[in-house]
Amino acid sequence: MTQTPGTGAPVKFAALRNRHSRPYLFTAGLSMMGDNNEHVITYWVLWEKFHSPALVGFEVISHWLPFLLFSVWFGTLAEKYDCRRLIQISQGLFMFVSIMWGVLFATGSLQMWEACVLLVLHGMAGSMWGPAEQLMLHDFVERKDLPSAVRLNATFRSLGVLFGPAVGSALLLGLGPSLGIFANVLFYLPMMILMFKIPYTGHTRDAGIERPKVTIVDSVRVLREVRANRVLVSMIILAGLAAVTIGGSLQVAMPIFAGKLGAGTAGLAYGVLLFANGAGAVLGGFLLEATGAIKPNLSWAIIGTAMFGVTTLIFATTGSYVVAVIALLIGGVANMASMSITQSIVQLEAPPGDRGRVFGVFGMFGSGLRVVGGATLSGLGLLVGTTQSVAICAAIFIVGTLVVGLYARSGRARAAVH
Repeated sequence: MTQTPGTGAPVKFAALRNRHSRPYLFTAGLSMMGDNNEHVITYWVLWEKFHSPALVGFEVISHWLPFLLFSVWFGTLAEKYDCRRLIQISQGLFMFVSIMWGVLFATGSLQMWEACVLLVLHGMAGSMWGPAEQLMLHDFVERKDLPSAVRLNATFRSLGVLFGPAVGSALLLGLGPSLGIFANVLFYLPMMILMFKIPYTGHTRDAGIERPKVTIVDSVRVLREVRANRVLVSMIILAGLAAVTIGGSLQVAMPIFAGKLGAGTAGLAYGVLLFANGAGAVLGGFLLEATGAIKPNLSWAIIGTAMFGVTTLIFATTGSYVVAVIALLIGGVANMASMSITQSIVQLEAPPGDRGRVFGVFGMFGSGLRVVGGATLSGLGLLVGTTQSVAICAAIFIVGTLVVGLYARSGRARAAVH
């Protein structure tokens, strides 16, 4: 990967030094917290009202299926139109869903089909936000500082994910489900307002580039062209590999692991297990940014991703509570490194005129394929048990990561020869 000549060395915490990206990072964290607050409140109400295991499964599917079906399309929209408006639409959709939950909770009229519609709309809001956000990050900072912007954005999002359950529980217990979900609208409002004040559109650094019409055929063309760049394709494959193996398995299976480790499903010991992985991600994000020791290149992408798989395998197979917590903490750091590096490489390698579509593909693989990951976890869980299935998936993930690394390096060596 090459850097633009004359741009100088990357600046640490560059995105926090930019007066436009700094408020974006904080409001993105608030929005992610609102997303997780909503999960806490609505999932509790839906279980209390319907007691439907099928609906529980649909809650997971509805969150990730829009990423699988619409990420490329939303990427084409982000490439064509003002990303500020797309982000506002996504935040407005989040707010609309929260308001509708509140109305249905307050009137006691919620039906299952209405819950399913709102769950899908919530998932669509998240899938629309992703590509537009990545193009905005590309606009905020110079090319050399893109890894910093991507890393800090992931860190602030992780903060929202980390503290969302606690804040959501406080809203649920303090205000009740109806008022709590109405109050949750306020978490999306700052970003909505901010988008009126930021001068960047997501395209200002690529001004003058001809942008083709938004068509499904054109998206297919982009996929064919991207195929020639093995490094870029490898990052997309890594994201998809994580999604279908261990992407969301730890959080879902944590009560089972807690029982195995003697922590129970309540109390401080269980809370530490839930907190450790997210805390590691946040800590890793700030450490990576402060030290600058890990560079956004292929080698570190493979190392970070493989380490995430190794720590997951250790967690899934250990009988020691202390070892499990340490594995989760280190795994959080490794996952943050893997996620931020792969996203940075996609930012740097994607063709300027097709960056939105490329990130749509990245989101489709990295987030949308979690639907397949849920099916993988369920299928293996029925055959060998949940803890063993997580261990098997982690082993597959490690081997797959190494294979992807060899594939990418062989492509780079071939390009150097030519």
